[in-house]
Amino acid sequence: MSNSNDRYAQRGVSSSKSEVHAVVDKLDRGVFPGAFCKIGADILTGNPDKCNIIHSDGSGTKSTLAYLHYKETGDPTGFRKTAQDSLVMNIDDLLCVGAINGILISSTVNRNARAIPGEALGQLISGTEDFLATMRDYGVGVHSGGGETADVGDLTGTVTVDSCAVVVMDRKDVVDNAKVKPGLAIVGLASAGQATYETFENSGIGSNGLTSARHDLLSPYYLEKYPETVDPTTDKQYLYCGPYKMTDMLPDSDMTVGDAIMSPTRTYAPVVKKLLDTMDRSDIHGMVHCSGGAQSKVGHFLVDGLHVIKDNMLPVPPLFRLINECSGTEWSEMYKVFNCGHRMEVYCSPENAEKVIEVSKSFNIDAQVVGRVEAIEGKSKV
Repeated sequence: MSNSNDRYAQRGVSSSKSEVHAVVDKLDRGVFPGAFCKIGADILTGNPDKCNIIHSDGSGTKSTLAYLHYKETGDPTGFRKTAQDSLVMNIDDLLCVGAINGILISSTVNRNARAIPGEALGQLISGTEDFLATMRDYGVGVHSGGGETADVGDLTGTVTVDSCAVVVMDRKDVVDNAKVKPGLAIVGLASAGQATYETFENSGIGSNGLTSARHDLLSPYYLEKYPETVDPTTDKQYLYCGPYKMTDMLPDSDMTVGDAIMSPTRTYAPVVKKLLDTMDRSDIHGMVHCSGGAQSKVGHFLVDGLHVIKDNMLPVPPLFRLINECSGTEWSEMYKVFNCGHRMEVYCSPENAEKVIEVSKSFNIDAQVVGRVEAIEGKSKV
């Protein structure tokens, strides 16, 4: 079997996004250079005490799974999960700078209208509105700014779903990862299980690494029946080369493989809302959404002289163990592609770690101290 890096590259994806970072890391990093999101001056009102954040992300290739489910079952409701994936990939990045209110979000759906008819599109739109309404019920100030649907059959065989969020906030309320320092504890918030605000169990998958997860788990049946879901220039040996159908049971779980890989990206917005309401913001030195780059994501925000050590990780959920087994990917690489157990982490003093854990567990989300920050000479490392 070829090594995992080669498998990713052969599928046209990168776990490190090195080409992207080679460009964007040279750009202006805003008024809070160490923050998780780029933050600009408040050009909307000109208020020097405020700042602007605009953020874009999407569900990526995870939307393909909703399409497969729809074609196999005729049930379009899986696209509600895709809507949540796109929204959460924006909202939970904003959480990491302390933005929890006044968020305006807009989504763009690029579809092949022959593959994604009105009933599927309707689920994407209603799923978006319902998810945002649920977040407002938990005190998270996020609102819909409308969106755009484009029929672009020449560009996509199925559908892509992207979102853009904008917020104005007080500079004094920004959580700035530049404040991460030696001696801090790292609290990881679990990605799997069922939170009090979720209606079913979550596998923990999020919206990263789905190109590889899908092809390493699912069988050639899907390539033969749904060739529109792949890049035709990719060598077939890397496409749908797994042993499972979506209806097969996930080992060591009550979920099917399909339910597991379609699990919508969990939002931590209600948890972070409560953290910011019950703790002094100065006691939260940083937050990291372990999305692209997964457990190595924090490395993009560290100043020199810091060593992030994660040596007490949460248990690896069954889905990630299965991906590892089917793909032969080394665990060191798995942790760079998939969150493997926690997708949000909070940097705080050891004395405040228990407060963070308590708040997380009040939403039935497991949490624990997964590591610490130490001082080193020279460049930072994870």
